[in-house]
Amino acid sequence: MNFRISLFLSILFVLSLQSVEAQNKIDNFFKPSDTLNVKRQNAVIITEAALATATLIGLNQIWYADYPKSDFHFINDNDEWLQMDKIGHLYSAYHLGRFGAEALNWSGSSKKNQLIYGAGVGFVFLTAVEVLDGYSTEWGASSGDLIANAAGTALYVSQELLWKEQRITPKFSFHTTKYANQSPDKLGKSLNEQILKDYNGQTYWLSVNLHSFAKETKIPKWLNVAFGYGGEAMLSGNNKTQIPDVGQNPENFRQIYLSFDLDLAKINTKSHFLKTVFSVFNTIKIPAPTLEYTANKGLKGYWIYF
Repeated sequence: MNFRISLFLSILFVLSLQSVEAQNKIDNFFKPSDTLNVKRQNAVIITEAALATATLIGLNQIWYADYPKSDFHFINDNDEWLQMDKIGHLYSAYHLGRFGAEALNWSGSSKKNQLIYGAGVGFVFLTAVEVLDGYSTEWGASSGDLIANAAGTALYVSQELLWKEQRITPKFSFHTTKYANQSPDKLGKSLNEQILKDYNGQTYWLSVNLHSFAKETKIPKWLNVAFGYGGEAMLSGNNKTQIPDVGQNPENFRQIYLSFDLDLAKINTKSHFLKTVFSVFNTIKIPAPTLEYTANKGLKGYWIYF
């Protein structure tokens, strides 16, 4: 019996050592290089170029191919969707740029290259999408989208230049709404489509890290206050399109939110793998107690708001 127990414990010990070794290998892989690692940098550049190219080709074939082409043109859609789509462009440009910069940081690239080439990824990619829109009869390039793309990139770069850290982070949350069933073609038929299309259920946030602005205090480094923006009762872009079986469109309105949040990037951990996971999920606002203000209803509180 003692021999069996000893053998079992020995096997467990060997397996635990192998597990620790595997974890160390994974963690070392995610650890940013102290100096320029050319192989990593080339891998980042090739991967980003391949993903962007494949995505644009896929969009062109799946999304745009079914619609007639036109000469390149601009449209003015700045008054649509209560500008929720514009804030979505800012959010996307910011995080695509942040991921690009962090990927170059992982390869050991200089801070200058991180800000120029990494942070610019979001703006370049989303501008390419605008070009596809510009050649489509159904849509058109939007100056408002381009400005929002530039603003998202500028929000990341300016904070790195000013504070050498990200103190204000755009975030996103979503909940399903009754409006999607009233206009499924525009707002989405499935949950996946609704997350992208149903602006009534989307909320965009600016999550502000309190400790970064008051470093001498005992405020937890991970505690944020978040200011949110949303809109409701939008069945179409300008809410004037008549929806069958709905009748007169409801009057849309804006929503302002105040809530708490977590800055996952500020959670103290030595694991570079966890830091990477936290960085990815730092795009999403955590559910928390929230105050909502609308002009027509005043203040409203939620114990938990998504």
